[in-house]
Amino acid sequence: MSVYNDKVTAYIDNAQPFLQPILNHIRALVHKTNKDVEEKIKWGMPHFDYKGMYCGVAAMRQHCGFGFWKAALLKDPGNCIVKGEDAGMGSFGRITSLKDLPPDEVLIDFLRQAKQLNDDDIKAEAKPKKEKADLVLPDAALKALKKNTKANATFEKFSSSQRREYIEWIVEAKTDVTRNKRLETMLQWLEEGKIRHWKYQTKS
Repeated sequence: MSVYNDKVTAYIDNAQPFLQPILNHIRALVHKTNKDVEEKIKWGMPHFDYKGMYCGVAAMRQHCGFGFWKAALLKDPGNCIVKGEDAGMGSFGRITSLKDLPPDEVLIDFLRQAKQLNDDDIKAEAKPKKEKADLVLPDAALKALKKNTKANATFEKFSSSQRREYIEWIVEAKTDVTRNKRLETMLQWLEEGKIRHWKYQTKS
C-alpha cells in the first residue's frame, strides 16, 4: 500500500507553481508502479526508496530533475536517459514541463527495471576514482575574485574541497560565455556565503 510522506508533500507544495504538476505526476507514477516505495527526504530532496536507493526528484527555481540511482544499468532503447554534463540534473536533464519527460509508459518501464535491479540486489556501477590533479582558477577568474573582497574572504575560509568544487565548475566550462556566467554566479554566491552546492543542503 502506498504511503506518502508529509515532508515530501510540503517540499512539492513549496516548489515553484509551474513545477508542482510535474513533481506530483512523477510521484504518482512512482507509487502506481511500485506500491512498496518509501518516501524520504535525503540531502534536502525527496527520494523514493525501495530496498535501498531507487529514484528521486529535485526542484530548482527554473526547472526540476528526476533521476534513477542505477540509471546506468537501465535498458534505454529510446535513448531517453541523458549522459554527460546534463546528467547532473537527473536522468532526463532540465525538466520545465511534462513535455520534457518521456511518455508515461517509458517512465513506468524504467521504474519496473529499477525495481527489479533492487529486487535482484544488483549494485550500481562504481565510478572509477580519478586522481585529482591540483586545480587553480584561470587568471581572469582569480583577478575577479581578488577584486571582490567579500567573495574572496568567503572563498579563503572554505575547506579545500569546497574551493575545489567552485574551481572545477569554472574550469570545466566548455565556452567563454558559460565560464563567464559561472564566474558571475560564483561571485554572487560567495558574497552570500554559499558553497557551490548550497541548493542541496538540508535545511536545519
